[in-house]
Amino acid sequence: MSRKLGLAVAFAAFACAAAPARAEIDNSILTPGSFREHKATYGLVYILPKEVNAIIDAKIDAPLKAKLATLGLKAEANAFNLPHVTVVHIHSADPTTPAKMLAALPKPPSPPQITLKTFYTTEAAKGAGHPWWFDLGIVKSGKGYDDLMAYNVVATAALTPLRDGPLPRVTGPVYNVMSDAAKELVRTVGVSGVNVVKDGKPTASHNPHNTLVYSMTPFIAPIQAEMDALAAEMNKVLPDGIDTTFRNVSIVEIGFMGNVLREFYRIDLATGAAIDVVSGRVVAQK
Repeated sequence: MSRKLGLAVAFAAFACAAAPARAEIDNSILTPGSFREHKATYGLVYILPKEVNAIIDAKIDAPLKAKLATLGLKAEANAFNLPHVTVVHIHSADPTTPAKMLAALPKPPSPPQITLKTFYTTEAAKGAGHPWWFDLGIVKSGKGYDDLMAYNVVATAALTPLRDGPLPRVTGPVYNVMSDAAKELVRTVGVSGVNVVKDGKPTASHNPHNTLVYSMTPFIAPIQAEMDALAAEMNKVLPDGIDTTFRNVSIVEIGFMGNVLREFYRIDLATGAAIDVVSGRVVAQK
């Protein structure tokens, strides 16, 4: 079976839940040259297993923190984040959004086996200057990767109607320099870098990854050169990447740049059970 056909089969394997009623969505903030005010962003993410975090802490964290210190990136070194791989993010000032997300959540995939591999830097949009990130990618092959891509398209369709407008970090200077395809995604689903069905076919814009550094410092050439050199060094430290299995998907609160601040609900991919993280109680999804 070709990879393209395999992806189509994987997409078809997920039943998409009925989309919730649309919130009042305001795209007018796309016109001004400044970022939209950030009120609250929520996300659906895979929290990294503790054994993956242990490897990153042991082999990557010290040289990464040393490089950030050398570059004077103090805020980046101290930023809080629960390590994760994103499914989709939405912005909404409505504090009941996490519960609405849980109710609208399509059935997640079985625990996907994936390989985290290849460190690299990326900007929100080439030439925007900020925000930018230092990421660890995912090998783009295998059933686990196909399942991640397939789930992104149904989760995007089910959850993005709950937004009140575009993600703040893709407005203003970022939106202005985006490609036409990325701008269309921001207008229609509030965020770029997601898979949607267009002309009857699923797109493949989604790039699942784990982010280690979130930055609003201008991504000037010297910083980019230093961080790219660090990425090359770290790729030699983990030449084969990290094989793992995602066991949970969580509904979380997200900072302006995409870092996870806290969990609301955690869904066990093996059993489908949803837990209220604060109370520890099992909760009904629908």
